Amino acid sequence: MHTVALPADVSRIQTLREEELEEARSIQRVMLPASPLSTGEVTVCHAFQPMAEVGGDFLDYFQLTDGRIGLYVGDVSGKGLPAAMYAALAVGTLRGVHKTGQPPGHVLATLNRRLMIRGTPRRHAAVQYAVFDPQSREMQIASAGMPGPVHVSSSECRVLNIEGMPPGLFDPSASYETLITSLAPGDWFLFFTDGLSDAFDTHDEAFGIERMQAFCENHCDKSPEFLLAQLFSEVEAFTRGRLQHDDMAAAVFRYEP
Repeated sequence: MHTVALPADVSRIQTLREEELEEARSIQRVMLPASPLSTGEVTVCHAFQPMAEVGGDFLDYFQLTDGRIGLYVGDVSGKGLPAAMYAALAVGTLRGVHKTGQPPGHVLATLNRRLMIRGTPRRHAAVQYAVFDPQSREMQIASAGMPGPVHVSSSECRVLNIEGMPPGLFDPSASYETLITSLAPGDWFLFFTDGLSDAFDTHDEAFGIERMQAFCENHCDKSPEFLLAQLFSEVEAFTRGRLQHDDMAAAVFRYEP
């Protein structure tokens, strides 16, 4: 015998689903920084735009106990609520690791091992983790399956291509390079997920890394907040008329003592 759902039952199910999604959105908002970070020498801010009600992109920035500034940006495979749940796992694991003060490459290696232990079929998380020391003016960056970032200085605008296997994918013994760059006053970085660089227009052309680099070159003297708002606006204009299928997240880090 088949049970037929009555209209009242369907309405209750829909209401419950909306309540669950709203709670998931609230949890995701808590995982994001509540406000920009400003120390007097460093300013960091972010923008986040999920493709669905919730998304698999994540990011955070913070001060470590020794005065260094940490920042990570990540992108979980898949979309929607399942990706958001895995993102929560990745963020929780990262927050338990980055407080140790280890170099970014060591942090990503530890994250990879722990996600492999908690292996989830068809899920992994691309991550980029950076730590800046105001005393030495050194920025350390490790990357695992992420594009960029873009480093802008008074002399050049360059894309840093740092290779690394996304944590939780294949190899529990994977190692990650830590790139070290010295910053001068006025230097800044754009960290971003591939939802921005891989956004397609109606002719199947991606926004691309070259456009990201050109954008940074053309707006090198703008505030971090303006940069993010303008970037998302330009990507939206580029893709107008084409439905996008990925989350978008970005953070700007500026060193200006």
